[in-house]
Amino acid sequence: MYNRHNHRSNGHGGGRRFQNRFPSRSQKTDAEIVRAIQAIQITEAQEGDSPQSAYIPKNRFEDFAISGQLKKNISDKRYVTPTPIQDQVIPAILQGSDVIGIANTGTGKTAAFLIPLIEKVCNDRSQKVLIITPTRELALQINEELYGFSYGLGIKKALCVGGMNERKQRYELSCIPNFVIGTPGRLREFIESRALPISEFNNIVIDEADRMVDIGFIADIKYFISCLPQTRQSLFFSATIPPKVKLILGSFVRNPITISVKLKESIDNIKQDIIKVTDSQGKVDQLENILSQEGFNKVLIFGRTKWGVQRLSNELVRRGFKAGAIHGNKNQSQRQRVLDDFKNSRISILLATDVASRGLDIEDVSHVINYDLPNTFEDYIHRIGRTGRANKKGVALTFV
Repeated sequence: MYNRHNHRSNGHGGGRRFQNRFPSRSQKTDAEIVRAIQAIQITEAQEGDSPQSAYIPKNRFEDFAISGQLKKNISDKRYVTPTPIQDQVIPAILQGSDVIGIANTGTGKTAAFLIPLIEKVCNDRSQKVLIITPTRELALQINEELYGFSYGLGIKKALCVGGMNERKQRYELSCIPNFVIGTPGRLREFIESRALPISEFNNIVIDEADRMVDIGFIADIKYFISCLPQTRQSLFFSATIPPKVKLILGSFVRNPITISVKLKESIDNIKQDIIKVTDSQGKVDQLENILSQEGFNKVLIFGRTKWGVQRLSNELVRRGFKAGAIHGNKNQSQRQRVLDDFKNSRISILLATDVASRGLDIEDVSHVINYDLPNTFEDYIHRIGRTGRANKKGVALTFV
């Protein structure tokens, strides 16, 4: 049990200030999130330590119909057994089917679509792949994964995101890459200036579609779909399928195979708990007490606002912690530098807003702390999914 005071917060991102800044939220929304967390705790207590029925994969990576070099690259990344979504999605993509993948973060979906698409390009160099993501961080993560999986295969790629060198990106596009990875704003800019001939791309991946709709990119997604060639392979990944996302699906995929990785499978390895607090000063002190305990080796802390996250990061540094923050007020190079410091353990605490953190895939995160409550339960699941990855155990704490 974690040290905690019986307080209740009405400051530093909570209470009245919270409601004034986000009028669409309510105490009911917060209560629903807390009740959902408590329900999970009750279920865990009822189940005790009884063994869960583990997913048994039908395939091994070496069994897939892919090239020897690609298999070597997978082995070099120490991938041995496919995750449930990889086990089901890779064969479906290899056989040419459109796919709807319903999966939470941390389930291995990036490799699930990259591996078969790399094989497809290796077999036919005229194939072109466009991968659309909601955030720069996720685009960078996919770009990094693509580099590892395609090593030695001579595959050209281009990264098209805002906040980075536009001239370099235009040059990469002029080299006629097989893979283009980008965010909606920059991709649309390049399409409209004819630097990116989207009609030539016969493989399209829309990743984290629900998050793109949340951020406000639905018009851009509809625009991209209207520009695509009729003959294509369409791959669609989303944690949930809300009504607006369903509208997109109808015009995007054709006779798709739907593969769903259940929510519980992605949170089985995460121990969840609630920390009760009262005032802003007590909240920071309590966070300090928690972070000072043993085992808090690599901690990801979520806040609601850019200024709140930065202020908390500054305060933790003042108190002697190695911490850094990523949020929308920092440019891409600053955010990437902080991420690299966290990945390489030069800092042990990373603070982030939801938008800045989308797509983060960092190994060995021991704890996720929700310093401010998320907007929805889906956001809560996204946050805590940053720990307990790759069958490792993790802990998620939520301040209430």
